[in-house]
Amino acid sequence: MRARFGQCTLDTSSRELLREGTAMRLTGKAFRLLEVLIENRPRAISKDELLDLVWPGVFVSEANLTSLITELRKAIGDDAHESAYIRTVYGFGYAFSGEVEDAAGSTRRVKTTAGRYRLLWGRKEIVLSEGENILGRGAESIEWIDRDTVSRRHARIVVAGDQPTIEDLASKNGTFLRGRRLTASAPLADGDDIKLGSVPLTFRVFADARSTATASRARRR
Repeated sequence: MRARFGQCTLDTSSRELLREGTAMRLTGKAFRLLEVLIENRPRAISKDELLDLVWPGVFVSEANLTSLITELRKAIGDDAHESAYIRTVYGFGYAFSGEVEDAAGSTRRVKTTAGRYRLLWGRKEIVLSEGENILGRGAESIEWIDRDTVSRRHARIVVAGDQPTIEDLASKNGTFLRGRRLTASAPLADGDDIKLGSVPLTFRVFADARSTATASRARRR
């Protein structure tokens, strides 16, 4: 997804937020939050749902969400008191209210895949975004997988339309799909077993991203 709003451009393939052509520093969670808000615009999203989408399966307080909103507003030049982009829905959550254009210059809504594709790592759920999702121990990884057999840039999953693919990024210990070491990009299907070195993951596809939200909230309470 490449979305433009005001003087900013969000590119989920390169994992960049540009403001007047300058790359803005964002934490991975703040980048994910902005992506979710834009994908779901103009719908107001509850704090519970945002917590589920940004921190799936992990207990965090609403203060973490508030901090990310502050980080985002600073990065995109938005004013909390006279917001042009991130609207606070008091007592409920947040919504992206600014006009957004896709890369072709159309103002149509960008198709969302938020929360549809996920990786299961033990009890943790890793949400995959539209575009490139780096897996590994590096700062650009969508989830820090701190294991000795995992490289900094170990593998990547690319979500484009309805056919996600996975490929190894010349990792030291290899990426395995359904028990076979990858030598080229390969399509993923629901339930596929993946290994990054010796770290097991499971690829899952959900028909409705909100279908797991209730269960996740129940675990937090």
